[in-house]
Amino acid sequence: MDQQTTELSPYRTFSRSEWAAKRAGTPLTLNAEELEELRGLNVRINLEEVVAIYLPLSRLLNLYVAARQELFAATYKFLGGNDHKVPYIIGMAGSVAVGKSTTARILQRLLARWPNHPKVDLVPTDGFLLPNAVLEREGLMNRKGFPESYDLPTLLRFLSDIKAGRRNVEAPVYSHLSYDVLEGERIVIDQPDILIVEGLNVLQTGRPPRDGKAIPYVSDYFDFSVYLDADEEVLRTWYIDRFFSLREGAFQNPKSYFHRYSTLSDSETRQTANRIWETINLVNLRENVHPTRQRADLILRKGADHLINAVDLRKI
Repeated sequence: MDQQTTELSPYRTFSRSEWAAKRAGTPLTLNAEELEELRGLNVRINLEEVVAIYLPLSRLLNLYVAARQELFAATYKFLGGNDHKVPYIIGMAGSVAVGKSTTARILQRLLARWPNHPKVDLVPTDGFLLPNAVLEREGLMNRKGFPESYDLPTLLRFLSDIKAGRRNVEAPVYSHLSYDVLEGERIVIDQPDILIVEGLNVLQTGRPPRDGKAIPYVSDYFDFSVYLDADEEVLRTWYIDRFFSLREGAFQNPKSYFHRYSTLSDSETRQTANRIWETINLVNLRENVHPTRQRADLILRKGADHLINAVDLRKI
């Protein structure tokens, strides 16, 4: 990137060592056992990565949240104490297999250990997918994870209720075993200090309406957003590796939606995983997910070793 391009970029780019220096003495409040508990399937991460990348990020977010809390207190005073507590919402986006869930869980744990915002909740947007019966009826099963496969009105209503400061807001629950939304099951979000919303398309927008009327997007409710990035071929490799691990693990359960893949040979497994990647996940990545990267406040760039080697932070 030449000097002129760098100056015009809306981001300031940090090398791994430059970003790690921003930790500024932030204590490590996570141990190896906890990290292993938070680690997703086939995601390689250690405490060195937490120290170099996640502690500086938790420090930055703590500063942002503290500033927002001060602003809320001033607004509360101006309004005469008639407003509700408003959670700080962080959006987390990125491709299938990039490690969003692991990143979100680590951030949740670290942020909850700062004294001024101990209540941190996490909601994956998988729960807002349309039920399989609806997707099958609409011919969308092969478009699962694409924007049209989500119950967007319900997701927007959920986020609106959270931002309105309402108590006991319910969100649907998704099962990766049954590959479907669990009917009648809900998680309850009750006025957290911070809410992390993690999903493929959470930064997506659409064309503005010609009549000028406002259309809310999921990202309109975010105070801060993170995009987890990696090269396409790296993501393909991670997806295929994860598929092999699932074949030996979750797919063995007769109740698994993908149990039929549990007896595939190695060659068949690789071919099947690659076909799913090519026809579904890669298409979604190119059409819907990757184009939203530049809308994020922070971009974490991962290498083939799963380590984050660069960080782009949007200039204020």
